[in-house]
Order: sequence, then structure tokens, then C-alpha cells
Amino acid sequence: MNCYLGVDIGSISTKGVIIDDNNKIITSAYIWTEGNPVNAVKKLISILKNDLDDKYIIKGIGTTGSARKLIGLLLNANIVKNEIMAHAIGTLSLYPDVKTILEIGGQDSKIILLNNGIITDYAMNTLCAAGTGAFLSSQAKRLNIAIEEFGPLALKSTNPVKIAARCTVFAESDLIHKAQVGYKKEDIVAGLCKSIVLNYLNNVGKGKKIKPPVIFQGGVSKNIGVLKYFKDILNLDVIVDNNSHLMGALGIAILAKKNKTDKIYDLNIQNIEFLTKAIECHGCSNNCEILRIYKDNKLIDSWGNRCDKYIKN
Repeated sequence: MNCYLGVDIGSISTKGVIIDDNNKIITSAYIWTEGNPVNAVKKLISILKNDLDDKYIIKGIGTTGSARKLIGLLLNANIVKNEIMAHAIGTLSLYPDVKTILEIGGQDSKIILLNNGIITDYAMNTLCAAGTGAFLSSQAKRLNIAIEEFGPLALKSTNPVKIAARCTVFAESDLIHKAQVGYKKEDIVAGLCKSIVLNYLNNVGKGKKIKPPVIFQGGVSKNIGVLKYFKDILNLDVIVDNNSHLMGALGIAILAKKNKTDKIYDLNIQNIEFLTKAIECHGCSNNCEILRIYKDNKLIDSWGNRCDKYIKN
């Protein structure tokens, strides 16, 4: 039986799904990237492989996320696409009428607007961690609260404090001040959750017409405190799927299925040596930093060049 692998490699987390010909998820995994996407993907593949029945053969592999190009080379992926396309395809496969996708990940966030299954507009925030999962995690650690308790604690608040969350540095100093003057912990947490939503809508969603059905996804969608304030502020129902954290991986798996070839993929990648080495070219005034990708000591690609001097040379 045919199946297809989708891998979404982010800066904080790495997600993978294997689907069948009907886009049903056979197995999935979600792990931390820990600053090493290659090792994270090797670990992810090992988990997925152990859960996969021997009756399945891999007929397509897709990669998306911030390290999609690098991991695409490692896995010999038959398709590599950006997160906007992957999230849209994954969401449409489950919610064909979706008009707005809100996504907040570990270190970036995005909004995707659709009409009749076609992307009509989108925006991303990749320059600042304010209002992302990494921001929430750091504040949870500062408050000595497990991140899993963040949402439930926020729902206990009746008076969320105002937190200046447009900048991580200002938010942290504001949070410290609020704690020092005696605000309740649940009110501070609720204020953080609310500020995440306001920051997202005033930054990523600025000027965008948010129409229902609205789907909220990404790791932060699991935070019921943030979900509550999206619903309250938008005055709309906001849907969070059980697999909301896997939508990018699901989407790129579907695209891998559509782009399949006659090739059968081998997931035995644990012993592959995969290295990136940087050199600086002094051939002209550009002084390009060239990233050279080696797989089992063989040069397979070069990036960063403004001319063709270092293309696989």
C-alpha cells in the first residue's frame, strides 16, 4: 500500500506525518528541533518508521518549514514548498470551506486568507519573536509555570492585566513590573494571552478582512487562553483541530502524493553523514558566503552564490 511522508521543520519544533492515498494520517510525530534540524529529522524519521506497518511503501516525500530546503536534500524529497502553501493545503483537506487561517508557531506567525479554496492573501511575521510560542515559553519559565498550565490558569482570571507585548524586551520588563506590584499570577498570564492576540491582529493581521470559518493552528493553538481571546476579540467562532500542530506536515504530504513518481523511498537515513560547510568567495566585491552541502562526503549543492561559480563545484 502506498503512503506519503510530510515533514515540517521549524526553528523550535519538527513535525512529521505519513498519510495514505485518502489523505488519512497513518502515523505522526512532533518533537523539538533543538537547534539541529538534521538530527531532529533523523529522530523524527526513526519514530515514524517504528510506527509504520510493513505493508506500506513510501512513494513521495515533501518538506516545508524554515529548514525545508536543507531537509529536502537529506530526504531526496520530491517536493519542497513554503509554509503558506503547505498550511493551506493541509487545512483545506479537512475544512474545504475555510476562509481564514491563523497560525502561531514557535518563532513566527502567519495569516492566510482563502476564497473558494484559493489563497487570496497572506502575511508573515518572521522578524520578531514577540507573540510567538517561544515568547510564551520564556514568560512561563520566568513565572515558574509549566507551559501546559498557562492556558487553564489564564481562564481563571477575571481581570487580565495590560501587557505591552509588541516587543519581547518591553513585555518582559512590563511583566516583571506587574508581578512586583502584586498582580495575581492568573491575571498576568491572562494579560499575556490577550496581548499575544492583540499583537497578532495589529501586526500580522493588520488590514486583513478576517472571515469565518476561522481555523487557528500552530503550537500556540493548543493554549486555551490564547484561543479564548481570539474568540472574544474577533467575536467569531475559532476552530482548533486536534491535529492543528500538524497542518503544515499534512499539507506537504498531500502535495508529495500529488507530485509522486515511480520511485520508492528508503527511510534508512540514520547513518547518513550530512554536513554544511561555509566558505567566503573573494572572486569579486560581493564576497559571498557560500554554504556547501555534503552528503556522505559528496558535495550535493551550494547556496548563497550570486553567480554560478560555486553551483555544485
